[in-house]
Amino acid sequence: MDDRLLDLTEAQKAIKAKYPPITKKYEYLDHTADVQIHSWGDTLEEAFEQCAMGMFGYMTDTETVKPLDTVDMNSEGDDMESLLYHFLDDWLFKFCDDPSFVPREIKVLQIDKMHFKIRSIGWGEEFSLEKHPQGTEVKAITYSAMQIHDKEKPEIFAIIDI
Repeated sequence: MDDRLLDLTEAQKAIKAKYPPITKKYEYLDHTADVQIHSWGDTLEEAFEQCAMGMFGYMTDTETVKPLDTVDMNSEGDDMESLLYHFLDDWLFKFCDDPSFVPREIKVLQIDKMHFKIRSIGWGEEFSLEKHPQGTEVKAITYSAMQIHDKEKPEIFAIIDI
């Protein structure tokens, strides 16, 4: 987890110790007033997964989340950038919904590059300040400087409004 989220409770430390560490293939890049997530993976699907987990990682320590519930998500776009936008926005909506859902892990099951559809599943639980450290609120996803590089080692750049 980021150094900016300090002082985990004993209960949060116990949750982290109970499950295997999460492989994180993302980083946060400096950006004026917002946060840029740079994610990568062995596949485009993994780069999408890591981008979403980077967003949630900014809001809380996802390693304190128990994988108790599953959420299926279907997102659509008009091109690859709008597909990424809607994918992230749909997951952010689940976090803002009542009850609030925070994933420990998101798996992209399929990306349809021809029809710009994506199917994903998340494992997590209801967000609770008693269980999960509070990071920074993500207000929205932006199209600003969005990049999807679908090459040998896919990578994504996405800016979130905080």
